[in-house]
Amino acid sequence: MKLAISRKNLWQATPVAVKRGLGGLLSLAPVPLLLGRRFREHARFVAGAQWWPAERAREYQLERLRQVVALACEKTSFYRRAFAAAGFAPADLRSLEDLSRLPTIDKDTLRAHLGEMCAVSPRAPGVDYVSTGGTSGVPFSFYIGASRSAEEYAYLVSGWERAGFRLGTSLAVFRGRVVEEDGRGLRHEYDPLLRHHYYSNFHMTDDDMRRYIEHVRGIGPCYLHVYPSSGAALARLALRAGLERLANVRGVIAESEQVLPDQRVLIERVFGARLFSSYGHSEKLVLAAECESSTDYHVWPTYGYFELLDPEGRPVTVPGERGEITGTGFINRVVPFIRYRTGDFATLVGQGCRACGRDQLLIRDVQGRWPAGCLVARDGSMITMTALNVHDDTFERVRQYQFGQDEPGRAELRVVPAAAFSDDDGRRLLASLERKLQGRVALALRFVERIEPTPRGKHVLVDQRIHGAD
Repeated sequence: MKLAISRKNLWQATPVAVKRGLGGLLSLAPVPLLLGRRFREHARFVAGAQWWPAERAREYQLERLRQVVALACEKTSFYRRAFAAAGFAPADLRSLEDLSRLPTIDKDTLRAHLGEMCAVSPRAPGVDYVSTGGTSGVPFSFYIGASRSAEEYAYLVSGWERAGFRLGTSLAVFRGRVVEEDGRGLRHEYDPLLRHHYYSNFHMTDDDMRRYIEHVRGIGPCYLHVYPSSGAALARLALRAGLERLANVRGVIAESEQVLPDQRVLIERVFGARLFSSYGHSEKLVLAAECESSTDYHVWPTYGYFELLDPEGRPVTVPGERGEITGTGFINRVVPFIRYRTGDFATLVGQGCRACGRDQLLIRDVQGRWPAGCLVARDGSMITMTALNVHDDTFERVRQYQFGQDEPGRAELRVVPAAAFSDDDGRRLLASLERKLQGRVALALRFVERIEPTPRGKHVLVDQRIHGAD
């Protein structure tokens, strides 16, 4: 994985002990100041733009789309060919609807043509090479500018503010981070810059969760930042153990998984606070968030251009109908994503929220890309696939993979290797996953020629044969 020299990357690479030593000094400075000028500029823009009328937002989108298609045509051979085949030139983009003249792309397009889609050399300073485990176990990698984090974080924070969050308020995070034991044997790590308390959602036995909850109780006013599954696990433990309510929790921010209705009810009842959710993805094309009074997702029009398409590629315009989320991003100027089909689906609600007054497109029932399924650890606790999603080059030389499990604490990793896959790649793959699993599940690697889809053509990431595990 290639990482550029950036504020975020340098801070993430800083040893925990050094961060701890800087804690006192950093606590004296306002968080917006520590996050830098670029973040502050974007935060001011986002705070105002969320209240724009739809027409002004459409004008902004058209301007940004013209910039994106011009960049793509000028700098990339892939889009020059695609535009020519469609009989399209950047000057032809006179309205938002004109974008539909271009074909859609998807992950297979990126896998086959990534080098030809780069508007900036991948070796240039300021370019990150990032990877995700991918939809349904199909790995996926691309290039993106290292400076995107300041812009994206401005949008995220502005969304969280609808739930009452303010920069400088602590976050208690249970979201896929490998956290080592501290001197007390607690899997906890503190980031003094962001005021984040990280806990290991890979270690969620009843005893682990009791200790986490008691530690959170002592960190002062905070928000829980969770996967819906990890938040629900904490809530169920609190009920089973009869633990006193966490009076210092001001809200629960649940992201990266579909929020199920029973999870929302459980979490809000146990923690006595609003559960707030937003939708986004690694490609940085579409971002949507709930508002103060509604659980519908409000699509940010200034983050990217959003389309909802039916199976024939036509726009979904009737409220109540579902379609595939398709986006053209404004953030990534290294690899333009133009009309990218995400593989995620949502139901159209309509334009404008009566509850909050924002004139934004509304969607609901977003079905994320990670399918349901967990691995069962040897102690009986569940490890979600979202927690195992890696953002490095672990799966770079893998065509497809699937976990299979028929007993707690043991699982098989079935891999369809790419042509260049070597023994070293196999060892590195296992080592990367085992660092996250940390002995909770023993993995055995098995190479297969094909992973069979379900009768409906879907790929199941976890072939779970333990009764009651899903």
